[in-house]
Amino acid sequence: MILYLLRRVLYAVPIALAVGFVCFMLVQIAPGDPINAIVPPDAPADVVEQVRKDYGLDKPLPVQFGLWLSKVVVGDLGRSLATGRPVWADLQTAIANTLTLAFAASMLGFVLGCVLGGLAGTFRGSAIDRGAVGLAVAGVSVPHYWLGMVMVVIFSVQLNWLPAMGAGPGGSSDWAWNWEHMKHLILPMVTLSVIPMGIVTRTVRGIVAETMNQEFVTALRGKGLTRWHIFLHVVKNAAPNALAVMGLQLGYLMGGSILVETVFSWPGTGLLLNSAIFQRDLPVLQGTILVLAMFFVALNLVVDLVQTALDPRIKRA
Repeated sequence: MILYLLRRVLYAVPIALAVGFVCFMLVQIAPGDPINAIVPPDAPADVVEQVRKDYGLDKPLPVQFGLWLSKVVVGDLGRSLATGRPVWADLQTAIANTLTLAFAASMLGFVLGCVLGGLAGTFRGSAIDRGAVGLAVAGVSVPHYWLGMVMVVIFSVQLNWLPAMGAGPGGSSDWAWNWEHMKHLILPMVTLSVIPMGIVTRTVRGIVAETMNQEFVTALRGKGLTRWHIFLHVVKNAAPNALAVMGLQLGYLMGGSILVETVFSWPGTGLLLNSAIFQRDLPVLQGTILVLAMFFVALNLVVDLVQTALDPRIKRA
């Protein structure tokens, strides 16, 4: 296990370099001039060139990448071109908010997906199975942003039950797990949970249906065990794969919440990225994308280790 862990950590190094290079180049080749986020449109040409030189944007791209990478290695993601603040200072708060939303949405999607998938796999071919599969297909088919806007119209505008924007009375810096703040979390959480709910439902249904056809389940029935006790044995066999799917979905939600956060003005990495894109703020874009990508790499490693620990059938050299 230790050798496997060390090997996976070593594999993460070239992945991190490749991700950093792709993030840097994609942002650089995007249309627009980042200098526009710093100087006014009517600034003299000599001022523009001086600012470009001060930020190192006059150097060739390989040199810029090398300088940026050398700072990233020591934890310096640079300063925002728009605000002048350290990127990491803004990113810390945004990551915490996105992690709160993604964790809540993934847990909701996981619980609903396991319940629906377990029922569908247990009662294959029944109305319960067809209804659960229909909900799963609808969950993965409905666009996030459209569902978010519909929920705002229904629950915020028409019914006035829940707030449509923000993270609470004190904002993200004063977040607390109380009703005044949590009611701001409900709509984006439900909106973001529909895709993992659908994926987990289909995954659990397939695992449960396959497990129910195995010989040990037939033996358990022959011993006279009740349906509930048989279901518990099936759950033990399905849990490792279901947890692996949930872990990966958490990573996807961390990086894929930009539209939902924009719709609900949730102050996370998605809203930060959206603002940086329109402002052409290269350091913020590069730093945020790199941190999210590395979070997904680390989460993938953790999921592998947890799945190995829970499933003795998996052997890691």
